[in-house]
Amino acid sequence: MPVTARLSKRFYDTFGDEIANDLVDWFNQVDATYRQELREQNDLNWARVEARMGESEARLRADMQQGLSMLRSEFHQEMTGLRSDVEVSLERMRADLLKWMFLFWTGTALTVIGLATALARGG
Repeated sequence: MPVTARLSKRFYDTFGDEIANDLVDWFNQVDATYRQELREQNDLNWARVEARMGESEARLRADMQQGLSMLRSEFHQEMTGLRSDVEVSLERMRADLLKWMFLFWTGTALTVIGLATALARGG
């Protein structure tokens, strides 16, 4: 909202309406000029800020992409290691299970054979 310059009645009475009005117009022109220059400077500064923000955003995006890529790579390596560990554990469990099954069935077979032999002898 522009503010127009005004002078006192005494100024008008001393120098006259024409000089006082010329001076008021000059003040208003100077004010308008400075306002326009300030507006242009603000626009230039804002454009610089926006450009820097754009650069910062681009750098941030690149950094985020790089970080995500590294995280993805680390995650893939961890999952590969975990998969390998699980496979080894499953193979060990399978070997243990086969060993215990063999012992169970051997013991069962020997018991059945022993009972059959005892029944056949004493019967």
